[in-house]
This record gives sequence, structure tokens and C-alpha cells, in this order.
Amino acid sequence: MAGPSNLRRRQVNQSLEPTPDTVQDDEHASEVYQDPKNRNPIEKCLETPKASIAIVSLLTALSFALRFYKINAPDEVVFDEVHFGKFASHYLRREYYFDVHPPFAKMLFGLAGWFVGFDGNFQFETIGDSYTANHVPYVGLRALPAILGSLTIPVVYAIMKESGYSTIIAAFSAAIVLFDNAHITQSRLILLDAALIFFMSLTIYAYIRFRKLRYREFSTDWWTWLITTGVFMACTWGSKVNGILTVVTIGIAVLIDLWDILDIRKNPSIDYFWRHFWARAFGLIVVPFIVYLSFFYIHFFVLVYSGPGDTFMSPAFQETLLGNEMLLSSQEIRFYDTVTFKHKESKVFLHSHVERYPLTYEDGRVSSQGQQVTGYAHNDTNNHWQIIPTKALPETGRGRIVRHNDIVQLLHVNTHSHLLTHDVASPLMPTNQEFTTWPKDDHSRHNDTLFQVVLLEGHEGQAWKSKSGYFRLIHVPTRVSMWTHSKQLPDWAFNQLEINGNKNPVEKTATWFVDSIIADENGDDPTDRDGQVPNKEPKSMNFFKKFAELQLLMLQHNAGLTASHPYASSPINWPFLLSGISFWTQNETSKQIYLIGNLVGWWTCVVALSIYVGVLGADLLARRRGLDPIPDPARNRLWNNAGFFFIVWGVHYLPFFLMNRQLFIHHYLPSHLASALIAGAVLNFVLSETINYPISIHGPSTRLRPSEYSNIGIKGPIILVFFSFMMFLMFLFIAPLTYGTPGLDGDAVNSKRLLSTWTLHFAAKKTAETV
Repeated sequence: MAGPSNLRRRQVNQSLEPTPDTVQDDEHASEVYQDPKNRNPIEKCLETPKASIAIVSLLTALSFALRFYKINAPDEVVFDEVHFGKFASHYLRREYYFDVHPPFAKMLFGLAGWFVGFDGNFQFETIGDSYTANHVPYVGLRALPAILGSLTIPVVYAIMKESGYSTIIAAFSAAIVLFDNAHITQSRLILLDAALIFFMSLTIYAYIRFRKLRYREFSTDWWTWLITTGVFMACTWGSKVNGILTVVTIGIAVLIDLWDILDIRKNPSIDYFWRHFWARAFGLIVVPFIVYLSFFYIHFFVLVYSGPGDTFMSPAFQETLLGNEMLLSSQEIRFYDTVTFKHKESKVFLHSHVERYPLTYEDGRVSSQGQQVTGYAHNDTNNHWQIIPTKALPETGRGRIVRHNDIVQLLHVNTHSHLLTHDVASPLMPTNQEFTTWPKDDHSRHNDTLFQVVLLEGHEGQAWKSKSGYFRLIHVPTRVSMWTHSKQLPDWAFNQLEINGNKNPVEKTATWFVDSIIADENGDDPTDRDGQVPNKEPKSMNFFKKFAELQLLMLQHNAGLTASHPYASSPINWPFLLSGISFWTQNETSKQIYLIGNLVGWWTCVVALSIYVGVLGADLLARRRGLDPIPDPARNRLWNNAGFFFIVWGVHYLPFFLMNRQLFIHHYLPSHLASALIAGAVLNFVLSETINYPISIHGPSTRLRPSEYSNIGIKGPIILVFFSFMMFLMFLFIAPLTYGTPGLDGDAVNSKRLLSTWTLHFAAKKTAETV
């Protein structure tokens, strides 16, 4: 074993003279390679363009074969196809829907559906619904993610080749994704992850091509790859909400790049830095944002009819949709109208009945024993309330219309009592006020029955309307807002929802609307009073207002996905494949689809990540002691190129530890692809002391450094063949869970459960052996 004397020592008293930016500081162009001496003939053969094309063609053909194999099985709705297939239907029917993810990938599904003749009438209601019985061209829809997933393999190969790795190393990284069961499962169904991963890999590829042109800055090719990176980045973000992590990844890489450019020893002129800054701002901020906006512009342009997403949006937004109920039924509300009120979130009616609150609650608190006011989910005459004015009104005309900030009383029609709240604790929340009623002929508590109608985003004089007039009801004396929540009252209130006074007068969830106008002050139908006919023409709304409203809702609802799920898992489990997801089962045939990765590939990536971190740590310690255990070209490749892959892995993985929402193993797939790139870089480091160097495109005034080549010898092809064979065997072993066919008996299911934490269906119960 070599002693410390054999290690290179750095010259610790080196000059700090400025280094011209034209010096090739790490990697450069294939044009400067010299013919390698003493290089393995097999490796020399594999590095030829023809051999590289042959290998990537083979990888791509295998990828298509594995992802299209039995793509028609099962002929039923699988897992989240209930959502994303349904969204494709809405595009074809032009019906507005709401989803937490941006629309780009879903629009591609809609386009694919149109291309294969899907009419959009099948609604993907539940998992297990038959495609064949309903004549749905589902194979055409599934073909889109299958194509994108298949094309991801040559992109991974191209990333490694453009990064300076040999054909064998590039094929090694591609094989990890090629034979991975989780990637294959996601690519064979109507899901978003194949599009997300495809465009993420294209973003990585384009950025590497851009970085390789850094010595030809501001050239046509430089601008082309800069803008291409921005476009692919927008496509990634537009495919799925967590595509924003790819944007963050490129942002971090650009900041590191700009920090290097800012170094005065390389670039004395600050103007030079600002040229680079504004160029990147245009290519990686302005261009992606315009592309991202364009997805939503098309989204709004196509979805012009009322649909299931209406109720998520503001009244102003809903009134832009053809056939929306607000356009057809919205009416101005007048004093003495009898109406029903609905809570926007829970959709329960404001309700009251003759039963009273008990004298004491279970915790010993005392109530007012007043008439109960509750939230009731069904239509009922006890939901009828009459709006009583607190000011003088004209006999006729528009002066009798209720407007923003008006003070009113609400008369419960069946019990002839006014709505009231007071400083008595509500049944379920001691911090909130109780809501009850007070006899209308008893004026002793008149002030406690006064409420202010505050329209959301209302302006002075704005008329209150049914359906579209979202409002908060604020108690005048105490300034609490009428509110309800999901917890039910006990049996004494028939398990209805509690209505109480929330002490936050601007609480967003304390939003109500008038569902219907039952009668006017004379008891007549108010539909056509004064010849008023609802306007059926959709209204216009500024695109940027619609965009901003939808973005905010997407963020809020994505953060609100906190409900438990039987197949949710913690991020710490993902790299080790401790659990998967049951996508689909068929009891009659004992068939199932279980999302799980290829253990050989995933655990190899974990080992590679560990080695990579260990090597960098050891290198830092050695350099701290003045030693250079790794040659500069190999070190630069590890820190710069593999370091970029490591940033991709970390940014797409670590943020999930901070998220308080449902998480699943498929959220790790982008990071798994990045770990496959790192695994290739680590294998190259282990097999060869040298690298293909330089790889970047040299500029007209670049001072070139001596070139070298990776020499992994015969070991590389042998490892690639052996590793691919082991990956393929593991893939075949898990394939019945990936393709959902053939069906497995209980003992066969048990044999497929390689880890005890995998929750597979139809497993045989283990019985104790008897002696």
C-alpha cells in the first residue's frame, strides 16, 4: 500500500496572480483528443460513433419493448387514471375542472385522446371501471407516457455522454432506469410522472450542453441551449407541481455559475458579469415564465364550459364560463326576501330548529339553553331565513336591494326568531361564541341580532347576489364571523355541524353564499320580478387575474392534502424501497399492480451515493492537509459534473422531508434518475484513474491543457453485462406485479414479497409447522 510520500502535495505558497478567463480550467472539447495509447481495444471500439449509436439504439428499442409490452392490460381504470384520464375527458368536452397540478401534461393527454378518437364521454369514475365495455381507446392514451418514458432512456445516455463519460458508463446509468420496474409502471398508465421525468431529463441535458459552451459565450449555440434549457424547464414545471424543484435545481446551478463569473481574478469587469446575469435572467426566468403562462392561456382558452371545477373558483371567475349556474340563476337580493344560506367549504345550509342547547355540556360548561343553530346538509324548510332591514327603505326601486356592508337581521321563518350570537361559549369550541336565536317580538336584545353583510372583494354600493355573492356575516357588537367546521355535534343536535362565532372577522373559511331565493316579501316567486332576466353571456376576466387565482388555489389545495392514505410513506424509506403502492387488483384472477422499484438498481444507487459522499469528504480532508489524492481533472469532474447530479438528487428529494402532506414512493422517481447518473459517475471513478478530458467546447482564444482519456478497460464491459443481467433477472421476477399479469396464487405472492414491509394482496397466510 502506498504511503503518504507517494501522494502528491500541493504547493502551499502558490502565487495568487489573476487567471485569464480563457484558460481551460476543467473540461473541454472532443476535437482536442489525441489518439489514446495503450487503451483497451474493446473500449476504443465502443467509443466510436457507430458503436455508440448501436448501443443507444439497442437501449431505446428495449425501453420501448418493456414499456409497451401488454400495455392493453389491464383494460380497467388503474389508480390515478381516475383523475388524469378524467381531466383528458374534460379537455375534449371543454369543461372546466380544477387540479393541484399545472395543465401541460394533462393537455397532452387531451391531445392524445383527440388523436385516437376519444370523445371524452367516459368519465373514469372509479378504479376497476372497464375500458373495453365502454369502448374507450385507452391504449392510445397510455401510449403517450409510454413513449415519453421510453425516450427518457436515450436522454439519460446522452446526458452521460455529453458529460464526458464513456459509452459503457453511459449505458450503465441508462440501464438502471431502463430495467426499473417503478419507472416502467409509471410509464404504462395515464399518469403524469413519465412526462415530468422526461422533461426533467431534457432540462438536465440542455443545461449541460449550455455549460459546455461557456468558452463560446453569447454565440448562437450558447443562446440556443440557454433558451432550450428554459423551455424544457417550463415544460417540467408545467407537467406536475413538483416540477418546480427542477426550476430550483437550475437556479442553484446558475447561482454557482454566476458566483464563479463574479470572481475578479477571472473577470475584472463588472459589466461582463452583468451581461451574463441578464442573459441568464432572460433565458431561465423570462422565457420559462412566458412558456408556463402559455400553458394556462391554452388551458383557459379550451375550457370554456361550466364543469366540476367551478365551485373552487371565485364568482367572478365562474361567470366567465358558459352554462355556469351563476350566469343562469344569479339574482340581486332584496330586503324581505326569504333565502337559504350555504357554507362555501362544507356546503351545509344555515339551519335552526325548535330544539334547544342542553343546560350543561359533557365538560361541565353551561349553555344559554337557547334555540339550536346548526349546519345541515339537506334541503329543509328550517333552512329558510328572511332578510330584515335595519334602515328605512323606499316603497319600490333599487333602494330595496341589499348591498355590501349593509346591516341586517336574519329572521328564522319557521320559529319566528332572529339569529343571534353572544358572549357564551359554543358547544364544541370554548373560545368561539354560541349562535342561537331570539324571539322577534322581544326587542330587549335587538343589538345582538344585528349582522353586517361583507361581500368578498366587495366595493361600496355593490349589490348582493345569490350564487355569486360570497360573503362573511359579521356580528356588529362583537365582530365575530359566522363560521362552521367539520366536527359534528352530539346526538342532542342530531349530529349536525356546529355554527359558531369565529373571533377572526376575516377568516377565509367563514365564507357563505345565498343558494336560492325562496320567495320575495309577498311570498311570490322572485325569478322574473321587474322583468329581470339573468345574463347568460359569459363575462370577461383578465387573464392574469385568472392565472393568479388558480395558482393560489393550487398551492393551497396541494398543501391541504394531509389526509392519511394506506400506501403513503415517509421519504426516509424511499431510496431503500421499503414500501410501494397498490395500483390495482382483480379479485377473480388474483391479479395486481404494485408500484415498486428494481431492488438491484435502487440499492446500487444507495451504495453509489454513499461512496460519492465519502469520496468527497475524504478529498476535503486530504486537501486540508495539503495532499492531492485525486488528479485535478478527475476531481473537477466529481465536484462539477457529478456535483450537479447530486444537486439534482438532493433538491428533488430533501424538500419532501419538510412537507406535511400525503407522500408516496413515486415522488422519489426524479431523484432516482439523478442517483442513476451519480452511480455512473462513481463507477467511472472506481474503474479508471483518468477521465475523458477535456469535454467542453473550446473558444477561439482558449489556452488548451493536455488531454487524457478514461481507460476502464475490459472491466467496464464485464460489469455492465453482469449488472444488466442481474437487473433484468430482478425485473423479470417482479414483472407480474409491474404488468398486472399473470395472476399469482398466495404462495407466489409471498415469494414476490422480498421485503416484509411490502403490502401485497392475495398473499397466503403463513401457518405454524407442526412436528
